[in-house]
Amino acid sequence: MIRTAFHHLLSGAAAAIPDAPALTYKDETLTYAQTWQTVEGAAAQLLGLGLKRGDRVAIYLEKRLETVSTIFAASAAGGMFVPINHVLKPVQVGHILVDSGARVLVTSADRLTQLAETLEQTMVEDVIVVGPSTKTAPGGVRLHAWGGRADAVASVAASVIDVDPAAILYTSGSTGRPKGVVLSHRNLIVGAESVSSYLDNTPDDVILSVLPLSFDAGLSQVTTAFAVGAHCVLMNYLLPREVVKLCAKYGVTGLTCVPPLWLQLLEVPWPDETRASLRYFANTGGRMPRAALDRLREIFPAASPFLMYGLTEAFRSTYLDPGEVDRHPDSIGRAIPNADILVLRPDGSPCAPGEEGELVHRGALVGLGYWNDPERTAERYRPLTRPGQEWRTPDMAVWSGDTVVADEEGFLYFVGRKDDMIKTSGYRVSPTEIEEAAYATGMVRDAVAIGVADDALGQCIVIVVTAAGETLESADLSAALRQKLPMYMVPTAIHVRDELPRSPNGKFDRNLIKNEVVA
Repeated sequence: MIRTAFHHLLSGAAAAIPDAPALTYKDETLTYAQTWQTVEGAAAQLLGLGLKRGDRVAIYLEKRLETVSTIFAASAAGGMFVPINHVLKPVQVGHILVDSGARVLVTSADRLTQLAETLEQTMVEDVIVVGPSTKTAPGGVRLHAWGGRADAVASVAASVIDVDPAAILYTSGSTGRPKGVVLSHRNLIVGAESVSSYLDNTPDDVILSVLPLSFDAGLSQVTTAFAVGAHCVLMNYLLPREVVKLCAKYGVTGLTCVPPLWLQLLEVPWPDETRASLRYFANTGGRMPRAALDRLREIFPAASPFLMYGLTEAFRSTYLDPGEVDRHPDSIGRAIPNADILVLRPDGSPCAPGEEGELVHRGALVGLGYWNDPERTAERYRPLTRPGQEWRTPDMAVWSGDTVVADEEGFLYFVGRKDDMIKTSGYRVSPTEIEEAAYATGMVRDAVAIGVADDALGQCIVIVVTAAGETLESADLSAALRQKLPMYMVPTAIHVRDELPRSPNGKFDRNLIKNEVVA
């Protein structure tokens, strides 16, 4: 079967290995045939609500069977799925709903209650409620109980092709609220096939899905499993020991985490039988501290370590082959299969080995751009012609904004970012978004959020402010921010100053402020 649409990852496996376990959540396991039947039922419901080709379906749920089913059902119905991290607060959720123009929202009754006021500002017309229902329809929307029935058959809408948009993944931007990265069916399919190939995934693998499905690396755990017919176990991360328990219960063979989670997992005991089943462990979302990597290799001596780098704008980009970890432990590796990774100067010419430049990704994984934002799309997505291929139409490549350097063998090393983005707990966080939340409290006159190096988090968030009134207690501002921001965005430290230094042009001098904080 030729995979031209995202949902073919699942339908193909359902046809080939219908009775194999596909998805597990808590104590319920669905086979590939059952999962596909549920997807067909959910797609039929979406089509019954009038979903048209290209319409957006937002999903604001914790990780569960219905979440995955809706993701693939949106594709099967000809729409686009918009996964929303379930830890986000109504303000952030509202922005995503408004920006994406989602017509349908799939959520739970308790989350719907939190969004009562927010929905009035959106284009959402239909809300599908998973689990216990509610009779109250906020904002005049139409309510529907989840109808992903195993006996329903979807009449798939107008056929999509591989370059059509399939998903919008929201990621923080350097100048404010999150921006939507649009990925095509081709992006998602090639990404799943590429990652599963270098991880050597097979139907015998059991992959534990720990990371959020709104995160490209988290979504990849499901897509790589379905690409090869492996078993994917879903979990909503709470405590490190729960990861160990699920690994033991299901004989997990593959585990991908971000550095802060790996550091927590180092602190819990791993039974011998659990350690023995793990075939590989992978890191993404930030640099793995050398000491942590060494300790993980001691705990899992039979497992292959994969150090990965990716950007949402191109889904996945590089990995370090396990056989090269001892020689290049600080490297982010080289290009994944079916990707061309370049290090370029500002004028687009290639950098020499050892020369710092911007990481540029070319190939089938390059996304379609930022949703409804042609200006920012033009800044990051630009045509690129390879030397010697001037005769052909230029490819679209994505300029990552990350400064890297390549050695003589082509191994890449991360240097830093060109903007002020903060990388914490595997998330990219916009300082502007944190500052806007601080201003919204009415407590501060000035605010500057910065990232400070942290062994556990990658960077911790620090905000430096001046008081809007006569006095300001850090604890009071922290409490107010906890009401407005998800926990990973709440500053770990708040510094109250009389004044903040400014540059000659009147802007806050972020470098000076950061140097003062670090000192």
